[in-house]
Amino acid sequence: MSTAAREQKFPYKRVLLKVSGEALMGKGSSGVDPEMVDMVAADIAAVAAKGGQVCLVVGGGNIFRGLAAAAKGMDRVQGDYAGMLATVINALMLQNALERREIETRVMTAIRMESIAEPYIRRRAVRHMEKGRVVIFAAGTGNPFFTTDTAAALRANEMECDALFKGTQVDGVYAADPRHHPDAERYDELTYMDALARNLQVMDAAAVSLARENSLPIVVFNIHAPGAFATAMRGEGRFTRIVEKSTGTEPSGS
Repeated sequence: MSTAAREQKFPYKRVLLKVSGEALMGKGSSGVDPEMVDMVAADIAAVAAKGGQVCLVVGGGNIFRGLAAAAKGMDRVQGDYAGMLATVINALMLQNALERREIETRVMTAIRMESIAEPYIRRRAVRHMEKGRVVIFAAGTGNPFFTTDTAAALRANEMECDALFKGTQVDGVYAADPRHHPDAERYDELTYMDALARNLQVMDAAAVSLARENSLPIVVFNIHAPGAFATAMRGEGRFTRIVEKSTGTEPSGS
């Protein structure tokens, strides 16, 4: 089957997947669950094997969270840099899991550490993706005070991605956390302004605003469901789309 034929299986040719550090904990309270890493890698590999161009931004909250450390008295800037290093650990874990599935993968960091990863260079990253490699962006933006959500929106725009996929703990965007509020309203589709005005916190305001300025769709889905990324890439299953304009139906609790 030709590359063009494979790519037609997905509405989006090139996407960025944001994976939070918490998603890699599995059922644990911290650290990395190898089974969860392998499940996420299998899902990414399934998309890459069918011609989807995939890059990732990975968080580090399962290992270290700078904002939480700052609340306990640590210098915020130092805490954020420590958090960036945590994202590199997660990126290397995902790279290993992907390469065990024979998916060529490159880790690129916003902070130079050439002995373990490539420095982030936009043109080189695009070239990797054109060659069918998965690219994992680590160390956030390389600057304190910016979240990995913002880094995800930034890299997605730099890579000229067709959409930003956000893997979360639930199957879309809700008015409140459905794990604590079972009757919370669920939205199939929202506009960027809906997400900002309702303070839904699916991503931070800077990330949503950056997506809005560049008309970058955000697709929110449950990354804990096996095969959920590939399913959402096909436009199937349960997810929430955040776009510039609604397709004509009001967000519902379906």
